[in-house]
Amino acid sequence: MRVRSLQPDQPGGAEPSAFRSEHSARDDASPGVGLTTLRERLARRLPGLHVRFPFGRVAVVRLYGPIAGGGRSSVLVELAARLRESRRVPAVVLDIDSPGGSASASDDLFLAFERLARAKPLVAAIRGTGASGAYLAALAARRILANPNAIVGSIGVISAGPRVPRLLDRAGVTVSVQKAGRLKDMGAPWRDESDEERAKEQELVDAIYDAFLARVAAAREMPVERVRELATGEVWLGRRALELGLVDEIGDLERAVEVAAAFAGVPAKASRVRLRQPLLDRLVDRFVTRTAEAIADEFEARLTDRYRGL
Repeated sequence: MRVRSLQPDQPGGAEPSAFRSEHSARDDASPGVGLTTLRERLARRLPGLHVRFPFGRVAVVRLYGPIAGGGRSSVLVELAARLRESRRVPAVVLDIDSPGGSASASDDLFLAFERLARAKPLVAAIRGTGASGAYLAALAARRILANPNAIVGSIGVISAGPRVPRLLDRAGVTVSVQKAGRLKDMGAPWRDESDEERAKEQELVDAIYDAFLARVAAAREMPVERVRELATGEVWLGRRALELGLVDEIGDLERAVEVAAAFAGVPAKASRVRLRQPLLDRLVDRFVTRTAEAIADEFEARLTDRYRGL
């Protein structure tokens, strides 16, 4: 089984070697101590080659886009664990631009980043959107910064799904169900939900909501009732979020790096880090991303052509 490893992003298009997942004593020693390997000598002679994450730099981790269970969220959880254990990384900045997403995946990220924050300074920087589950993830940080016009908040929970029994009737489609357990097909789109199912769904939403409020109250040192007043699902710009006590400072990513470096007592230099993926996975990700962008562009172009005369 291949173990993926940390890899810093470098300018110039050259892809550096992986940050080792299992450190030897020499790997974690300060630069200049111990024997110099051939690869280290080559790295000094060839500036584009970095054999591992630069010692003593602040690691920047991106939390971009919707948060979904499995896949990318599990990668971030693994990355947080690697950063927590690495002696080469003195502090971490969580670079956030996400509207949130899955409640369970968001809480999983919060727990992973909370463990990381107990081991070394973690600072969150909300550059675009830090809403709902993304704001929950940011709560693990020692300090939260936001751009002045960043979107912050959306403290709330929603559960929604389509019900299409009449559409299926029109299409002449029937659904056969065999189940064991009265509520096993709760949420099924092919029929209307019962009163019992609706009450159970609301019970789940309320429980997740209360847990969210408790996390905000503990992290922001607010009474739960005050948090409940803010937890309407609405969002605020960064400056208003600062006034409400939801963030600690107005600042950009560069400022967040400075804050994290000050906590760790190191120079304010940073490198973005991610888990290295196998080549096939990277190619598939790029193909899917570019295909989705092409479809969106084509759809937008056709809409523009269709409604140009309006």
